[in-house]
Amino acid sequence: MDVERLGAWAAEPAPRHGHRLAITLLLSLIIGLTSASAGSLPVDADTPLVVDRSSHIVVMEYEAWFGPRAVTFQGAAAKPRLQSADMRPVGGGYDSADPAVIRQHVEWLEYMGVDAAIADLTNNVSCIFNSESFLKKYARNCTPSFRAYNQNIRDNTGNLYPAWAKLETRLKLIPLLGGIDANVLYKDADGKTAFEKEISYFGTRMGEHPGLTVIYEGKPLMLIFLGAAQDPDTANNPLWFRIRKFLAKHPEIESKYTFKMMAGYLDSQPGLWAERGIPDRPIKINPAYGFWSWVDRLNPSCTVASCPYFPTYNKIDTGIRPRVENFTVSIATAGSESGWGCPDPNSLPYCPDDSLRFGDDHAYATLDAFMLYARQLDPIFLIIHQFNEFGPPDEGFDANTDDDIEPANLWGRSALDAVRQQIKLYRQETQHEPMPGWTGPPE
Repeated sequence: MDVERLGAWAAEPAPRHGHRLAITLLLSLIIGLTSASAGSLPVDADTPLVVDRSSHIVVMEYEAWFGPRAVTFQGAAAKPRLQSADMRPVGGGYDSADPAVIRQHVEWLEYMGVDAAIADLTNNVSCIFNSESFLKKYARNCTPSFRAYNQNIRDNTGNLYPAWAKLETRLKLIPLLGGIDANVLYKDADGKTAFEKEISYFGTRMGEHPGLTVIYEGKPLMLIFLGAAQDPDTANNPLWFRIRKFLAKHPEIESKYTFKMMAGYLDSQPGLWAERGIPDRPIKINPAYGFWSWVDRLNPSCTVASCPYFPTYNKIDTGIRPRVENFTVSIATAGSESGWGCPDPNSLPYCPDDSLRFGDDHAYATLDAFMLYARQLDPIFLIIHQFNEFGPPDEGFDANTDDDIEPANLWGRSALDAVRQQIKLYRQETQHEPMPGWTGPPE
């Protein structure tokens, strides 16, 4: 735990909220550190969750994307049980700013036993935050209606902070920034990039509601989503590398927050692995990259050319013993070649390299398999993919091809209960009996 850096961040004045922020964060050294290390929620809803190298934190991926002028549920196979009156004109579903919906989501997240949720604002960041003159030059697809559509998602996501604070939940929020588009690092007319503006947007909300913050490595934690495939060669100056260089050149930002980068389907990117070859267990990411996983596949028995699939993890040296920093589990995962359905991605039959929600006995087979590895790997941050994305193409055409957890027409409450049970098992067992052939993650 870097107490000196945490103290420096807490002491930095923030408009109207600086004194409360400093006092709250200093209290978290006493309260939050102990509770995070024990792998349980902090005792005070007004206290940040301080995560150290001995913690066991469970984090849910979460989207506040839905509303009358934002993403709707039209075209989704699964329909959420929750409904908001203002969504009826656009086909039903719920509005992410609806207080009743927010309250129910918080209750469900608490019921499952998670510690925090990832607040996802990753798409079209320049369209959301930059000026019209910038958009005419670098983002011409950002029409006025598309801009309003994305800014509504921004507002829904930012609204989680005051809404959750009002509910006095012990859950915390971790911002997920957009690092997908190269234009997030282009300067706007005001001399700032969209990347900086998004950091500032969440930084303001974290300053106003410090009790909802996760502190890691001595500073508030923010995640950066990079998309799926990543170029491992820094000589090509890929975007992830440019973002790291940008942060290194802006110590005024990097000194205030801890940043971790996330990417999708690292299971199929051997250029990022610590060791090449055909895997037979979860895959360690090369520490030079240190990417966290947004989602990975798990299918050890499939026979197509890209198989087998094993999820990835990021390992760090804690000074006492190495710890897995991040491991991500899922309800279901699509195949890498054609997605969910083969040959038609939107219908049966399933692709041979899919990992489906249900096993033969209607149990949550894919989640159970992931969580068995989670208990072996014992990560600091266990991330669950995911609560409520709903939209295709990531979500498929039936319950088996959808990885959402929120109660919906295709699976009822069953995912909620399955995740609750697996989190309970995970918290009970920091080390599970070895699986056949398992000798632990490679050093």
